[in-house]
Amino acid sequence: MQLHRKSGIRAYQASLTAEIPRSHGRKANLIPSIFRVLGRHPTASPWDTEDSIREELFSIERLEGHAESLATAQQITASPLPRRSLAVRLKDNEAVLLEAYRAIGSAGKRHTVTPAAEWLLDNYHVVEEQIREIRDDLPPGYYRQLPKLADEPFAGYPRVFGVAWAFVAHTDSRFDPDMLRRFVRAYQRVQPLTIGELWAVAISLRIVLVENLRRAAKRIVSSRAARRETDTLADRLLGVNGHAAEPVALVLERYEQTPLPEAFAVQLVQRLRDQDPNVVPALMWLERRLTAQGTTADEIVRDQHQRQGATNVTTRNIITSMRLVSDVDWTELVESVSLVDDCCSPAATSPAWIFRRVISTAARSRGSHAARNLPN
Repeated sequence: MQLHRKSGIRAYQASLTAEIPRSHGRKANLIPSIFRVLGRHPTASPWDTEDSIREELFSIERLEGHAESLATAQQITASPLPRRSLAVRLKDNEAVLLEAYRAIGSAGKRHTVTPAAEWLLDNYHVVEEQIREIRDDLPPGYYRQLPKLADEPFAGYPRVFGVAWAFVAHTDSRFDPDMLRRFVRAYQRVQPLTIGELWAVAISLRIVLVENLRRAAKRIVSSRAARRETDTLADRLLGVNGHAAEPVALVLERYEQTPLPEAFAVQLVQRLRDQDPNVVPALMWLERRLTAQGTTADEIVRDQHQRQGATNVTTRNIITSMRLVSDVDWTELVESVSLVDDCCSPAATSPAWIFRRVISTAARSRGSHAARNLPN
């Protein structure tokens, strides 16, 4: 069943890429040089931040409205800017996720882990499978055949990639086939997508989900490291866990000139509150530093708990969506949103519609043969 579900996607990809050279692995490294030669600077990249791909959560009606607005706003170009390969980013994401998995796994033996960390630990095999499927479904050159966006933040990347990113952002990474179907249909009420773009929706969603999980994993690991550093510092202040109590000024001296990470400050608050009066100077120091950063101890504790809760939900949604994406019959879903295959159209019985239907079916048939001969 799994092979049947994915064969249509790979078939269409193969039909587009069978005649394309195996590709230019070194082109990504030449991009900065190309910009220098042309006297231009590389544009902003969606990879410039590690913030979650999460915006305001939309109802299905607002999601449809957003799709229509997005279709109006997204402009394509016949001369796209060269951008770093999505395959390169995928490889980097794979390395980051593996490193996070190992770090969280080793920490779990000695410390409690957050629900988000547990989701990653318990379902890392799902993540590995997603990355394998993306790599299998992303033959060199395939995305080069898709319409590219002209404007930031995805200038030079496929339009369908921007569509998938918007869907993930406004659903908090929760995949629902019916919601996706309505989102894509709403988009196409303003701007039709090519049949190649429709087949690319599945792999684009997978790429964005892996990207979002990478960001969650980095937050999990960095927060864990900050808490561990804070625990060592608090032990020195309190004189516990094998440490002799040290003067507050000596322990905190190295933190005077740098902004305090939120996870670090929250852990320090939680360790020092309701402790020996001797650590009151440390709490006063912390309050002074937080005031200088425009916040308070109560605010950062609340914000950290909210952010951690959001990360827990997003990570759960990502893992669940990865499973669902693999179970969807994408051939049926693509045909249900394809304007070519829309049998509910008044023109569905016209000779032109029948001709397009035959051509579409023939293309999938040719692609299926090509897929069987596509090099690994």
